[in-house]
Amino acid sequence: MSDAKISVSKKAISYIEKKLTQDMVLGIGTGSTVNYFISELAKFKNNFLGAVSSSVASTKLLKDIGIEVFNLNDVDEVAYYIDGADEVSPENYLIKGGGGAHTREKIIASASKEFICIVDKSKLVENLGSFPLPIEVIPESRSLVSRRIISFGGTPVYREGFVTDQNNQIIDVENIDISDPEALEALINNIPGVVDNGIFAFNKPEIVLVSE
Repeated sequence: MSDAKISVSKKAISYIEKKLTQDMVLGIGTGSTVNYFISELAKFKNNFLGAVSSSVASTKLLKDIGIEVFNLNDVDEVAYYIDGADEVSPENYLIKGGGGAHTREKIIASASKEFICIVDKSKLVENLGSFPLPIEVIPESRSLVSRRIISFGGTPVYREGFVTDQNNQIIDVENIDISDPEALEALINNIPGVVDNGIFAFNKPEIVLVSE
């Protein structure tokens, strides 16, 4: 598995390497595949200005290798956003959030000119939904959101002991129909107390790179 993640990380580096400029800011996602990408990116850290990060964990890795990390509010433009996924459909719709960072990931993806998704081929699926769908919720709304999810046909499971970087909680949803990702993403996000869910339909990647 690590060989596949290294392989696709190098593919992403090859895709952006010659396009890097001294004033460019990159968006960096979260997860095991992204960790390998960050390691590869270290070789080119002097070729761009810095990065915005989707999690505390990625911020630490970036700083450890000498890449400056900016607050997204202080950045005019993010050229590329590089991140992994838990599932990728043929239409490039994603499920993300296994690591609980999908809210900030979606914000940076939306702010970026191009979203590059890097995955190993095991993440490619015909239909989204085998991987549980994460929903970040304000703690006081967890029961309300869970009841609404049940009414949609899903099975909510509280991710006990996990707190997001925004001090919120995660509900993982199983057995829910994601045949219309855009509709379900909007429907869930309209429940009071939901911060965001892990469907990336409105902010899907422009390009998906897959390991050999």
